[in-house]
Amino acid sequence: MKKWFLLLLAFLCLNVLTAFENIDRKDRAYYEKTGYIIWEVKTDQKKIALTFDDGPDQNSTTEILDLLEQYGAKATFFVVGNKVRNNPELLRREYNEGHEIGNHTYKHLHLNRQVSLDAIQEEIEQTGNEIMNITGQYPTLFRPPGGVYTEESVQLIKQLGYKTILWSWHQDTNDWRHPGTQKIINKVLTNARNGDIVLMHDFNPGTKQTVNALKIILPALVERGFELVTVSELLNSAETELQFPEELK
Repeated sequence: MKKWFLLLLAFLCLNVLTAFENIDRKDRAYYEKTGYIIWEVKTDQKKIALTFDDGPDQNSTTEILDLLEQYGAKATFFVVGNKVRNNPELLRREYNEGHEIGNHTYKHLHLNRQVSLDAIQEEIEQTGNEIMNITGQYPTLFRPPGGVYTEESVQLIKQLGYKTILWSWHQDTNDWRHPGTQKIINKVLTNARNGDIVLMHDFNPGTKQTVNALKIILPALVERGFELVTVSELLNSAETELQFPEELK
């Protein structure tokens, strides 16, 4: 009896997990079709977008910018507003060196259903204004912290004039977990393909793993013939123009 119960429980768990996977696939497929949320770009050009979250940070961001300059690479930095306020010179350097600046909320707010749309809007607008005041350009790309979003927040972000950028599922380095420099290297280089959006972090206190990994990743990608571009440059290389359905316009 106990054996049959365990088998039944395992079957039910498998079906629940499958249902969640199907929901995720349907959700991603829908948003990819609309072109509103971007995970990666379909392109035949050898271009990859490196992205860095949660900065700017006096230590890691400075070293990352030095490495990007060394290898002629451009990147996109999804910045947190309160760190921008404390490090305006770093944001100015990112912008002046040709990197793209994206909005990542003011206090790294997760956009779940427990957070009001008013609070989300305030966080996004506050960060957008901080970026505008320093660079003279208002951001157009947004990345929700932790990749968390709801249908309501998706609509709000669209209304605020942003395109939501996530990342290639095979290019989540999990560097914030401190997995080890070699694991970060392997994740990026083993899976590198045209149109990837790579997720890394330039605010990662207590470790140099991301910086050390980039010392290997950057020259290796360049040697393979990849051009390291901003997310907007990657979007411009898409094979087909993305169209919005009426309900998202």
